[in-house]
Order: sequence, then structure tokens, then C-alpha cells
Amino acid sequence: MSADFFQQLGTSLREHLVLINAIRNDEDGMPKVIAASLFLRDNKTLYGRYWGCFEEYQFLHFETCYYQGIDYAIANHLEHFDGGAQGEHKIARGFEPIITYSNHWIQEPGFRSAIKQFLQTEAAQIQLYAEQAQQLLPFKSSNANSLTPIESTY
Repeated sequence: MSADFFQQLGTSLREHLVLINAIRNDEDGMPKVIAASLFLRDNKTLYGRYWGCFEEYQFLHFETCYYQGIDYAIANHLEHFDGGAQGEHKIARGFEPIITYSNHWIQEPGFRSAIKQFLQTEAAQIQLYAEQAQQLLPFKSSNANSLTPIESTY
């Protein structure tokens, strides 16, 4: 993603952006941003994150992407924090598996057919994975057996 993308995002969605910065003092004692997570939000939910860092530190990713996001959601009385798709590391931290969707229009009929066939097979595997991941949560889920089956549209 380009700098222009982020500038446009800041202009068009300013009230829906949340930026978490990780800062450390450099050798001169001046504050220096070493990592950041960019979230989107609405009135009820804090969504995912775009993450990047200049320096690697143990647990820095989790602190900026998840723990600070949780803290922000609680402090701002949001009902949900959607930490994004994928990652078994999220389950141990209490993030329930969720099914996400991606909608695309494929112009080439041959590709469309092949992709449709693949997605039908993949959907069953993703559903099974999500159900198995649900069982690994460190607490009893209030949404047990509530994962919405995947339906593909083309």
C-alpha cells in the first residue's frame, strides 16, 4: 500500500481510524515510533488491523494489534473487537474464530469456473477448521455452534 492510500484513508475516513503507536526513546532520549497498528471502527466494533514495525520486540505485535485494541474497545464502550481472520495464536488470547467473506467478480469464465469449484471444496475445510478452533478457546463460548456456514457467490 502506498503513502497516497494512507493519506486518502486519513482524509476520507478520519473519524473511523484508530492508530496505536509503539514508541521508545532513541539514544538521544527522543521518542521514536517503532511499530504501529491501524484499525477501523464504527459505532459498535473495532475492526482488524494493518500492522508494521521498524524494530522487532517479543510480544510487540500482540501488544499493539490485540491488547491495545481490546483496551481501546473497552474504554470506548464498543461492543465488539474483530481481530481479523486467521491465526491460531488468537484463540489462546480469547478471540473466537469467525468466518469472513471476500467477494470478487471473475471476468474470465474459465477462471470463474475453476475458482468456484475450488471455493466449494475449500469452504467445507474452512468450516471444519473453524469448528475445531472453536473447541480450543480458553473459555466456554457464548456462540457455541453458531458459526455461520460459508456460502459462496459468484
